Amino acid sequence: MIVAGVDEVGRGCLAGPVTAAAVIFRNPILGLRDSKEISASKREALAKIIKEQSIYSFASISNDKIDEINIHQATLLAM
Repeated sequence: MIVAGVDEVGRGCLAGPVTAAAVIFRNPILGLRDSKEISASKREALAKIIKEQSIYSFASISNDKIDEINIHQATLLAM
């Protein structure tokens, strides 16, 4: 079985897109944890490792589309 981790950002904003990303790790990545708990420089270093060593994808849904289909449906569409 292959498992992808999925998360979103932008559900709290009133005028902007919602963006979702999915990542499948080929191997464990040491030091990876909640981005709010690590420094900006460590996040940048981990982002580089993730891009090099994983399969990933992301999508953004515009605020106009959110207005059309609602934030929940827009989040699911992005995912």
